[in-house]
Amino acid sequence: MRLVSYRLAGADDTTWRAGIVVGEAIVDAEDCSPTVIGDVATVRGILGLDEQQRRALAAAAAAAAGDSPRRADVVLGPPVPDPDKILCIGLNYTEHAKETNLDPSAVPTVFAKFRNSLVGSDAPIVAPAATEQVDFEGEVAIVIGRRTRRVTRDEALARVAGVMPLNDVSARDLQFQDSQWTAGKAVDTFAPCGPELVLVDELGDLEDLRLRTRVNGEVVQDASTAQMIFDIPRIVEFLSSFLTLEVGDVIATGTPSGVGFTREPPLLLDDGDVVEVEIDGVGVLRNAVEREPALVGRDTLHAG
Repeated sequence: MRLVSYRLAGADDTTWRAGIVVGEAIVDAEDCSPTVIGDVATVRGILGLDEQQRRALAAAAAAAAGDSPRRADVVLGPPVPDPDKILCIGLNYTEHAKETNLDPSAVPTVFAKFRNSLVGSDAPIVAPAATEQVDFEGEVAIVIGRRTRRVTRDEALARVAGVMPLNDVSARDLQFQDSQWTAGKAVDTFAPCGPELVLVDELGDLEDLRLRTRVNGEVVQDASTAQMIFDIPRIVEFLSSFLTLEVGDVIATGTPSGVGFTREPPLLLDDGDVVEVEIDGVGVLRNAVEREPALVGRDTLHAG
């Protein structure tokens, strides 16, 4: 099953609704199957259904596809617009750690983003006037499907609902001006993801997914999740050892080498640039960059 959050193009209602992708149709989950027991108004609600309920919902969606809007008729949001948590793993590919001159730690490096950073495919990445060094980081993101606390590696994959592309956009000058990364990571629109959340029943081996990032059509990152230092089961095991992962939580699993600020010359994003993050068998996330105009006397790059 492939899930989206959507609203009709041009509609006054800005609420994100849960949709099921059937070919080119976006079938409204709540409208197509009022008899399914459980909350299907949101993607998080669908993820909370049991297997039998999801099968019934998929069958109802297939039957309703002919009368449903097409992709061209809708605006897609982040597949899970309301997660409890957005957790990100840093320095999770050896070559990326080398290019940044940082040593990976013995356990996953974890930082957080927040809902303000989430946007869907085709929404703009808005580069604030406060930064001059906006960078791309294509990543495989997983979404949790069951409440998870203190699981082992062997149990971890059963807690993963699905996969989607995510761009961990980073303001490098803000990120590295102090010892914490939040200022450069948790920026509005700096976590584009989607266009779809593809549930694991449609995927093969999560530990061998091919990830590519393109800037203005040029491939700048190309790697496999098989190259990660900490694989998906280890990440889920580690995070759940000290916090509870809730249904719908998003975990970005790290970026491979090729990021812009380590290049000579640097490849940083600016107004009009287009970034695509693709995962084979999952989809292509596409976002253009828009530069926010400066307000004289009000935007500052660094403290002091």
